Amino acid sequence: MIEILDDSYFLELQTALPDVICRNEQITYIPGKKQYSVTVWGDRYTIDPVALSFDTSAITNPPPHEYFYLFILYYLLRIKQFPLMNEWISEKDLPGGPTFFRGPHLVPTNLISTTFGNDLDAFSAWCKEQGGIAIDMGDAAFRFQITADIPVVVLYWLGDEDFPAEAKVLFDKSIADQLPLDIVFALVVAVCDRVSSGGSEGS
Repeated sequence: MIEILDDSYFLELQTALPDVICRNEQITYIPGKKQYSVTVWGDRYTIDPVALSFDTSAITNPPPHEYFYLFILYYLLRIKQFPLMNEWISEKDLPGGPTFFRGPHLVPTNLISTTFGNDLDAFSAWCKEQGGIAIDMGDAAFRFQITADIPVVVLYWLGDEDFPAEAKVLFDKSIADQLPLDIVFALVVAVCDRVSSGGSEGS
């Protein structure tokens, strides 16, 4: 089992009703094995609640950050289907965000800007390869559909002689009704880790 995961998530999933968990076509239940399969950011994850484990053999991208597994379990168990608000916000715009997202919870977008620097073409190429949809923000920005309910935008600005390149991750405003701050942090760390790791491999 992944060390950061609390057994209670798996135990709750063991007793959950499959019809409740499988609320969209990206989540399926495998009755014979009592497992769930879910597509998250283009990869298929199989969760075995009894074995307290994830099967990641179908993943074609670099292994995700361990926080991503926490996000996936929370997503299966807690997410309700709120409509998107179509308004992009940063982690600091969330209620309690300015206090929470600092110190040990500072969003590591520096991983992205360190990877790509001023190579905007490399950033854009990697985002397109990962299914990102370009939107008109910053010097470049791409929207990724993490789950059926949760999109994010990775926003990028080139540096100059005064300021280094900078990246930011944005969320639909509805995420405030979907995820607590610690799970938002788990998600955004995983996003920064994947973008920076993927960019490193592609450079």
